[in-house]
Amino acid sequence: MTETLSKLQARRIALAAQGFTDRPHTTPSMRTLERTVSRTGVLQVDSVNVLQRAHFMPLYSRMGPYDVDLLRRAAERRPRRLVEYWAHVQALMPVALWPLMRHRMDHYRSERGKWGFVAADPGLEARVLAAVAERGPVTARDLEEEFSTGPRTREHWGWNWSDARKVLDYLFLVGDVAIAGRTSQFEVVYDLPERVLPADVLAAPTPTPQEAVTELVRLAARSHGVASASCLADYYRLRLQPASGRASTRVAVDELVASGELLPVRVQGWKRPAYLHRDAKVPRRVGARTLLSPFDPVVWERGRAEALFDFFYRIEIYVPAEKRLHGYYVLPFLLGDRLVARVDLKADRAGRVLLVRGAFAEEAAPPGTAEELAAELRRLAGWLGLDDVAVGERGNLSGPLSHALGRALER
Repeated sequence: MTETLSKLQARRIALAAQGFTDRPHTTPSMRTLERTVSRTGVLQVDSVNVLQRAHFMPLYSRMGPYDVDLLRRAAERRPRRLVEYWAHVQALMPVALWPLMRHRMDHYRSERGKWGFVAADPGLEARVLAAVAERGPVTARDLEEEFSTGPRTREHWGWNWSDARKVLDYLFLVGDVAIAGRTSQFEVVYDLPERVLPADVLAAPTPTPQEAVTELVRLAARSHGVASASCLADYYRLRLQPASGRASTRVAVDELVASGELLPVRVQGWKRPAYLHRDAKVPRRVGARTLLSPFDPVVWERGRAEALFDFFYRIEIYVPAEKRLHGYYVLPFLLGDRLVARVDLKADRAGRVLLVRGAFAEEAAPPGTAEELAAELRRLAGWLGLDDVAVGERGNLSGPLSHALGRALER
């Protein structure tokens, strides 16, 4: 008989799989970071910096305040542990995943990248690649004047990229160049893969497309704990159903069920069948108290967040200000095993203040939510190097939160 899990069990399993029951270290180390990334699998990269860059936040949510130079060392210095690739979307991933992405690189080569880009000058790619080989590591800005042949256009390219940037992005997607790091302005720094990745990673055999997809589904299942097939596909942006002989998540799930690594289960309230990883833990409690980035794996698939937490969540960065329900950069507040509130945050670095532009409690938020959130905001502010927390008037939690912060100062 198929086991049935309650929604409470499912979300505790999911949070444990993501590392929220790991014993915290007083001073997080490189080993702590590696353990944490083994839980999350990837760290989504995004340019929005209203609070903190997206890839730094999931580590904070699980490890607590840590030295962000740990992540820079892991991604930019030898021995390199992480590298950027289109693994979920743009994301930092363990270097060991590089061979598993070669089937994606081959697909991008056949499709000319994500946008079907073809340079007007057929020799441009070879010349840009030669320049990277000769001068790397380099940014697109370093090559723009030499390799851009005309004015920029927004046609099919919302980012208004130069020719050099377009070619470098294509070469990155197909694996001819790799990302060596980023500048202080968040510009991508490119170099040859052999100067970025460990030699043993580059020498590793290339799995077949289906072997790669099956391994990525296995990793997604470990990071999820329990998930539907569509959630497993989304984690590494895989195709769910077979098409034209291409590898698929459905085939991978069937293989992993047959081997006993995935166990079919039902989750109360879920319409779709679910799969429990055989090594998933079902903790009796989850003692988390932290804020989650909009790009955190716990909430990045909004339908899954709603199914697990009864938490309807949308990022409103691209919504006109007058139409936003909660704010520009809103972070869910995880307390125990529930998402109990959300806050619209901004780091005022010049004023050294963490601005809470809106604070909203969920309908079933428990007593003491304001006090717990106040403590978490003070912790976050300290990690960001900010001296104070200022709360605006928007939201049903703003008043209680202001009082909680004030009482804490009085003590």
